[in-house]
Amino acid sequence: MYIKLHQCAKGIIAEVLCDGILIKTTQDALDLMADVDSRDSKKIILYKENISPDFFNLITGLAGEILQKFVNYRIKLAVVGDFSKLSKNFNAFIVECNRGSQFFFAASLEEAIKKYDSN
Repeated sequence: MYIKLHQCAKGIIAEVLCDGILIKTTQDALDLMADVDSRDSKKIILYKENISPDFFNLITGLAGEILQKFVNYRIKLAVVGDFSKLSKNFNAFIVECNRGSQFFFAASLEEAIKKYDSN
């Protein structure tokens, strides 16, 4: 895993780069938050392919558990990727998340950075 820091008008954004799945459990998310927080960032960009497929199946409850931890620790999360092939329910979830600024889904790194910079 490599964390690339982006300095923006509204703070430091930590882009997480890695091969394979990084987040499989709630503990994995907590470990990532601690790592990023130690680098003075409260904003994370994570790629879809680095998150367990269970996250994108709302029935598992993994997305809710993980995103609640981000809320509790006041760390923002952007997930970047192509979400067009996910279920209607998850796409509805994406629409709701994207109305806020705590966590959101973006099609590209540039879109995620722009949203972070505007909030």
